[in-house]
Amino acid sequence: MAAGYLEILRARHVARLLVGTLVGRLPCATAPIAILLFVRAEGGSYSLAGALAAVYGVANAVGQPVLGRLVDVQGQPRVQLPAAVLSALAMALFAFAGIGTLSIAYTAVAAAGLFTPPLEGGLRALWPSVLRREEQVHTAYAMDAVAQEVMFTVGPLLVTLCTALWSERAALLVLNVVGVLGALSVVVSRPSRAWRSAPREAHWLGALRSPGLLALLGAFLFVGVALGSITVAAVSYADDHGGDAVYGWLMAAIGLGALIGGTVYGARQWTGEPARRLQVLVALLAVCYLPLLLMPGPVAMTLLTVLAGVFLAPVIACAFVLVDRHAPRGTVTEAFSWLVTMFTVGASVGTGLAGPVVEAGGALWGFAVPGAAGGVSLLVLLVTVRVLVAPGGRAVVAAASENDRNRAVEPRFSSGDRA
Repeated sequence: MAAGYLEILRARHVARLLVGTLVGRLPCATAPIAILLFVRAEGGSYSLAGALAAVYGVANAVGQPVLGRLVDVQGQPRVQLPAAVLSALAMALFAFAGIGTLSIAYTAVAAAGLFTPPLEGGLRALWPSVLRREEQVHTAYAMDAVAQEVMFTVGPLLVTLCTALWSERAALLVLNVVGVLGALSVVVSRPSRAWRSAPREAHWLGALRSPGLLALLGAFLFVGVALGSITVAAVSYADDHGGDAVYGWLMAAIGLGALIGGTVYGARQWTGEPARRLQVLVALLAVCYLPLLLMPGPVAMTLLTVLAGVFLAPVIACAFVLVDRHAPRGTVTEAFSWLVTMFTVGASVGTGLAGPVVEAGGALWGFAVPGAAGGVSLLVLLVTVRVLVAPGGRAVVAAASENDRNRAVEPRFSSGDRA
């Protein structure tokens, strides 16, 4: 297992691109908790902090596919770095202006979210040009999914560390400066500078004109709902079983489960149709949410939460393969960015949905939501399987002169036209 990952990490540019992307995404990973701590330090209410964090999240969800389309058209350096700088400047404005003038606070936070660079989509668009073998690209997708879990676990710890060493304002400023440096490290690299999307057909729908991608996004909306709802149900459970410490362990356990599952999944060379494999993985994800309904003591519950996270990273990694397959020619960054957006929107919907459910029926009903959402996601995949299965089971990645390795059939084109 280790040998397979080391082979990829030793490949030229891989470690730099992976680390640079993770560092560049720190502002996004830490924004909710950093905004919360800053607003509370300024004397604001939890309602205001939550509203500002929600505005950031919505703006981020809107901005990712828009900026992703610009990357496909203009290239990575011309979009990623300016966007990172603008996002950091907007967050700096929020940090210095505070919450005294709410219109400025909301505008600054919205701009910071809107201009967050689509580094995730950009990295996944680069893998086929950096790693020449299909199986290496698939392993890189899994490694990427695992690294995201590590970042979202370490990120909040960095916020609290910066707050303890300096202040809440300093945490906002430092993490955004670090994010700009991460984006800079990526865009000055040779693969990023050389990458060009394949020529694209002018179409206002962009990547969304692909039926396969739409089906995948529909399924991932409910995967996001499952993840968002479990965080709310866990709060209710923790209130009755030890408070914030238990909640922290439960959230860390989900990340640990995803880390374990993604690491094992990426170490194996998978054959067969990825759309079928995704059905199995989503089914297992939904099934592993069901034991949470037992709600045992904190130790056993933590172990069950680890199990609930095991198939999350494999589901994400397998979805990356299908995005690469179904993205219309010249829209690969935008397509990956849409996946990020749909997952974020789903998590927000899940959080909003689970709140009233928990209030009505307690933690037990709250933990029923993730399993139900996983079931709906599986149903979407089953209903749309014909558009998700590529014609003839062709390989997703193949060596070619173009940096865009997508080989999907272009929607609305005849079967002889390749994207």
